[in-house]
Amino acid sequence: MLENASYYVTLEQLIKEFNLEVVYAKKPLKEYKVTSAELNRPGLPLAGFFDYFDDDRIQILGNAEYTFLSNLSSEERYNKLNEIFKKKIPAVIFARDIECFPELIEAAKSNDVPVLTTPMSTSRFIAAVVAYLQIQLAPRITRHGVLVEVYGEGVLMLGESGVGKSETAIELVKRGHRLVADDAVEIKRVSDKTLVGTSPEIIRHFIELRGIGIIDVRRIFGMGAIKATEKIDLVINLEPWQEKKSYDRLGLVTEYMDILDLKVPSLTIPVKPGRNLAIVVEVAAMNNRQKKMGYNPAQELNDRLMKKMEEEQNLMGETGNV
Repeated sequence: MLENASYYVTLEQLIKEFNLEVVYAKKPLKEYKVTSAELNRPGLPLAGFFDYFDDDRIQILGNAEYTFLSNLSSEERYNKLNEIFKKKIPAVIFARDIECFPELIEAAKSNDVPVLTTPMSTSRFIAAVVAYLQIQLAPRITRHGVLVEVYGEGVLMLGESGVGKSETAIELVKRGHRLVADDAVEIKRVSDKTLVGTSPEIIRHFIELRGIGIIDVRRIFGMGAIKATEKIDLVINLEPWQEKKSYDRLGLVTEYMDILDLKVPSLTIPVKPGRNLAIVVEVAAMNNRQKKMGYNPAQELNDRLMKKMEEEQNLMGETGNV
């Protein structure tokens, strides 16, 4: 998973998202920044092993850490906690509403480290926070295009201005599909396999149609016509039809587009008067879904043709022998 320190989540946002209780914080919560999507349970650091310790990670203390610290003297407990707090970690969070040690609060005050608690179990809390931070801190880019959900597939339509992306999106919405973003698509790499697209908040649900202007898709077509985010399963490049250009007519070879170091299946669809692009996009989405499920119609047809040719060659061979 790639991370970018230019993106961050404030402790204030994290507290609101997970209803955390603040035990200690010296500064306003919005001034504390979280820049790593990974969390850490400091078992080895509490034992004195700090090799590979990442001081950008929030530290989570659960029953195991609490029991270990309970068996130490007050002085030992403070010294071990202070060694961790001196690393200037973003925060310490106690799971299961475990009561904080006085020595921990003292070490937190000495090093300006916020202390929080949650009623959630340690494993559930870590899984939820990591999933949230991976999305919030994900590497991202913005592409000029349109993102729609078609039959459960996220289809990113790219192309020069005026090629018909927005008009195709409106036709798809009328046919029961959903708009995610028009004009600007914010794309995040939320895992090593997944890209998720959304719209900038200021233009969310709006779409521009030349000759008409700006329309609000949510108000005209209803809540069922929009979606806040969608994974990107297929990229369709729309371009004006070029008579001398050779376009793929079989689809035996899958083309890919590289977005944030992930390869996404892509198609180039020529645009000319008379083509119903909405239907073409629908079929492309269904065909892409079939391919993900292991069925490639182009390969099926090719196999049939090869089998037929082989049968004819065998028949000719047998006839020649006779």
